[in-house]
Amino acid sequence: MSHDPHPIDARKRQLLRVSAAVTLGAALGTTGVARAATQGSKVVRIGYQKYGTFVILKARGTLEKRLAAQGATVQWLEFPAGPQLLEGLNAGAVDLGTVGETPPIFAQAGGVDFVYIGNEPAAPSSEAIVIPKNSTIRSVADLRGKKVALNRGSNVHYLLVRALAAANLKYTDIQPVYLAPADARAAFEQNNVDAWVIWDPYFASIQHAGGKVLIDGTGLVRNLQFYVSARKYAEQSPDLVRTVLDELREVDVWGKANPAEITRVLAPQTGLDPAVIDLAVNRYSYGVQPITDETIAYQQNIADTFTDLKLIPRKLEVKQAQWKA
Repeated sequence: MSHDPHPIDARKRQLLRVSAAVTLGAALGTTGVARAATQGSKVVRIGYQKYGTFVILKARGTLEKRLAAQGATVQWLEFPAGPQLLEGLNAGAVDLGTVGETPPIFAQAGGVDFVYIGNEPAAPSSEAIVIPKNSTIRSVADLRGKKVALNRGSNVHYLLVRALAAANLKYTDIQPVYLAPADARAAFEQNNVDAWVIWDPYFASIQHAGGKVLIDGTGLVRNLQFYVSARKYAEQSPDLVRTVLDELREVDVWGKANPAEITRVLAPQTGLDPAVIDLAVNRYSYGVQPITDETIAYQQNIADTFTDLKLIPRKLEVKQAQWKA
């Protein structure tokens, strides 16, 4: 697939909205949509992905108990990746969610009105460029002219850019193939791509299946996990936002002290082999942090990188998306 220098055009945004609508339809169902409409702002609609602290929080059920005391309920919506989750937020179907470090950049460039409300510590080894076990590729420099699969606008997009730069390659020196994780894995296993840039638990799963790590994010990226909220929701319901963050902190404290329990909880939730989850858990980072100026500066560097590559259409001021709690 050829490189498109204008990823935020109207056609692609419409396709993303369709994708988000399909995902939401499957997650919510008709009765779920009706319930959300009737209960209004007292429903906290949380977008989550296949893996991470929100999945643990959902399994434990402690957030529901906390919110019940505030007259609120929770609605959980699963998304395949951060870009799709942020499209759901943009469509008004999600109040809070969790995404990697790059999706918010593309979302802000596309006009999504959100704020950063917190983040997990850096976990650079939780994402990597992987290659088939029989590949002749030995270094990132060998990716010149090769097909590299990734989810456009996801956290690994920045890892790929940084890894290429460190190997003195330009983004245009490779053939990016933009695929969601499930499609990318199929392409990878069928040898239709030469490499795959992916995050946990998909990374751990393909590694467990024999995929080789070409390079992970260590020394290249932080791979921060962000909690985001629709700006209007954060402004109107700051107490509910704080309650969610408090519960996430409690889960992180528990999870850091009980990694084996995390594996036990996540394996059935994700449908993945416990050995795969255990591999991912051992490189996860725990401890929700407030958004600092340093973190905003790091995000600004990512935004400037993608602006320079013309992967986003304009210069961003990331600080505009910082929550003024």
